[in-house]
Amino acid sequence: MWEFRSMNFWRAVFAEFFGTMFFMFFGMGAALRWTTGPHHVLHVALCFGLAAATLIQSIGHISGGHINPAVTFAYLVGSQMSLFRAVFYIVAQCLGAVAGAAVLYGVTPGNMRGNMAMNTVRARLQPGISLGMGTTVERRNGRMGSAALSIGFSVTIGHLMGMYYTGAGMNPARSFAPALLFRNFLNHWVYWVGPMIGGAMGALLYDFMLFPRMRGLSERLAALKGSRPPENEAQQDGRGEPIELKTQAL
Repeated sequence: MWEFRSMNFWRAVFAEFFGTMFFMFFGMGAALRWTTGPHHVLHVALCFGLAAATLIQSIGHISGGHINPAVTFAYLVGSQMSLFRAVFYIVAQCLGAVAGAAVLYGVTPGNMRGNMAMNTVRARLQPGISLGMGTTVERRNGRMGSAALSIGFSVTIGHLMGMYYTGAGMNPARSFAPALLFRNFLNHWVYWVGPMIGGAMGALLYDFMLFPRMRGLSERLAALKGSRPPENEAQQDGRGEPIELKTQAL
């Protein structure tokens, strides 16, 4: 497969690792409880949103700036990337999240670590909120086509609302890292299934209703197989939407 031999592919994979690592470090750092009293939801939401916007803007032209397995899954459902690339992206995102959480764990005083803002259904679901309700709240339209700032705003809004229900994982890699560090995967599936369903629904709605691409089955299968030749690689902008390469006469 040509992607495996492409330097641009490995740059993109590293960018996803790098971006998710810093997203976890700053976002989870803001979610730690340094003082007693109620949790400052606005503080946490703004940090996650601003971190997402900054990092998507920084690495969007390299990898599309997914930094979220649910977003990558949405691209896969929409036949916007190959299965091979999607698997590597998701692995890189999870490893980056673990690296970011591990660094934060190492630089945080032991008495302040707590559970590293781990999303657990038992601890985070409010009374009266079932697993099904929690899964629904965790859904987020991770679809593309938006500028980094608007994506950051969507992350902020999701946290402002979702933290009262489930802790607002929204990003499976964000939930996976502290769960791995503390080896606590109780009902962890909620934080994967919810965002994945939301991403898939957003991809299908965007591709078939809001902005139909009118591509045939053979073209979609070719994209999933990654059979596009390397010379046809398009430069990417924002959340991975291809943009036309332009030349300028000197």
